[in-house]
Amino acid sequence: MKILAISGSLRPQSSNTAILQAVVELATADVDIKIYDGIGNLSHFNPDLDDGLASVIDWRTHLQDTDGVIFCTPEYAHGVPGALKNALDWIVSSGEFMYKPTAVISASPSPDGGDKANASLVQTLRVMMADIPAGATLCIPAISAKLNDKGKLIDSATVSALRSLFDILIYSINK
Repeated sequence: MKILAISGSLRPQSSNTAILQAVVELATADVDIKIYDGIGNLSHFNPDLDDGLASVIDWRTHLQDTDGVIFCTPEYAHGVPGALKNALDWIVSSGEFMYKPTAVISASPSPDGGDKANASLVQTLRVMMADIPAGATLCIPAISAKLNDKGKLIDSATVSALRSLFDILIYSINK
């Protein structure tokens, strides 16, 4: 089983990417999770250019070759980061998310855990017909306190919540 994990942050030391690393550690041997780091390579969306840009082909190919997707995004100005929205714009009409089991996580230092970005991303993905099962969304507040100085998740309640989300995603892929 292949799962593509996508961080909404382009920062190498992102807490959102750290959450995806924690999900990778939850995976069993039969689940291959790849953290995709190419959304920052995409040109600004322009449908007139949609005829063979290598970065767009790479993005679409990764999505087509996966059984499920996990997003983890920060919240910027109550929305998803521009690079993530741009990446989604490139695939609105190409169908890679149609009925694809998908989980959505947001992690933020704020007390609401990036709930507005989470809701916005869920709404966008549902328009694209992604299959987001009940229980496959999670907002993680106060993320800075839940990571150690090396960026490793150390909060047991968050690990438990990620395990539950991951199990729901796996179940959705297998049904």
